[in-house]
Amino acid sequence: MHKVHKIVVHKLVYFIFFYYLCSRIEKYYISMKKSFVYGMFVEGDNFTDREKETRRLKMDFEHGLNVILISPRRMGKTSLVKRVQSQVDEDLVKVVYMDIYDCRSEYDFYNRFAEALLKQTASQADLVMQNVKDFLVRLTPKIAFSPDPTTEYSLSLGITPKNYNPEEILALPEIISQKIGKHIVVCIDEFQQMGEFPDSLTVQKRMRGVWQLQRNVSYCLFGSKKHLLTEIFHSKRMPFYQFGDTIYLDPIPTEEWVPFICMHFAQEKKKISEQQAAKICEMVHNYSSYVQQLAWNVLLNTEDEVTDEILQLSMRDLITHNTALFMQQIDGLTTYQMNFLRAVAHGVHKDFTSQVVLENYNLGTKSNITRLINVLTNKELIERRIDGIYIADPVLEKWLES
Repeated sequence: MHKVHKIVVHKLVYFIFFYYLCSRIEKYYISMKKSFVYGMFVEGDNFTDREKETRRLKMDFEHGLNVILISPRRMGKTSLVKRVQSQVDEDLVKVVYMDIYDCRSEYDFYNRFAEALLKQTASQADLVMQNVKDFLVRLTPKIAFSPDPTTEYSLSLGITPKNYNPEEILALPEIISQKIGKHIVVCIDEFQQMGEFPDSLTVQKRMRGVWQLQRNVSYCLFGSKKHLLTEIFHSKRMPFYQFGDTIYLDPIPTEEWVPFICMHFAQEKKKISEQQAAKICEMVHNYSSYVQQLAWNVLLNTEDEVTDEILQLSMRDLITHNTALFMQQIDGLTTYQMNFLRAVAHGVHKDFTSQVVLENYNLGTKSNITRLINVLTNKELIERRIDGIYIADPVLEKWLES
């Protein structure tokens, strides 16, 4: 009996030790995981700087101004919007966020638009269903719950031209706002998808025609394709010309990144100098997502103290990690288009029609250059700046150089 008791005690001690060890590992992993965040919106301690833009966007939201956010990819637009969403006074303002990246038609958008509004302006599923009955009486919605309690329920409305016209759906935010007694800010991510819809110009005219008359609703429109958004909002012939306050997001300055990076390394009991933290920013041109991703790679590759070799290794890891994405982006490009990208990656930013550049990089004839620039700009692979043409993605540029 004593022997059995001893075995039980030993097993119990072993179990407690094992549980303690697992919890320590889990805490360390969670801590490490939260050190640098990329590939998703960033919040809390992982959000750095953007104080000026945060204040301005918050003021716009609270004062009912429409907002246009424009920046290159990976600059943190979604993270900024989510941050402001968490800061506004919910007793006065309700922020509704939706991503329309996978919407391919006008009615795809109307379904996403209505579903987001109904779900995010009601606290419970039964209230959502009541709102559907109140506002969209001609629908028979479907609601599905996941067995996982942490997963949000899904709502399917089935809006079609047969049961609702576009103007009725576009008017929904104003109607809901009057019912709940709050100003509503509708945030639409990947708004450039509008340009891909059939008869896009008519759709955009319809939207602006309804939205500009609403008094209790404002809109925050943004996306990941800078040149398409610029066309939608800055071209005088487009319906959304001068629709709202335009905010340009520039890269976060190195002096703001350095203390952020150093702090997170210190939390993990690892050493990095301010010069090395600045080097991380420099290597990826201060693009927010890439700074976080490269810093994470450096953290993983460092046992005690960062070295220049670790920085270079981590940069190679970053390029390797994104290779599949880059291969997908260049898939289908012609030889001339690839040659043009390599020319830009190797430091040629203007004078593409000069005989030397045409011959050195095999770009074809002079008349070919304008066509190459237009195609690659539309594919978001290059961008026009004041002093010439540049690769839009700094890591893609390094990949092309290799």
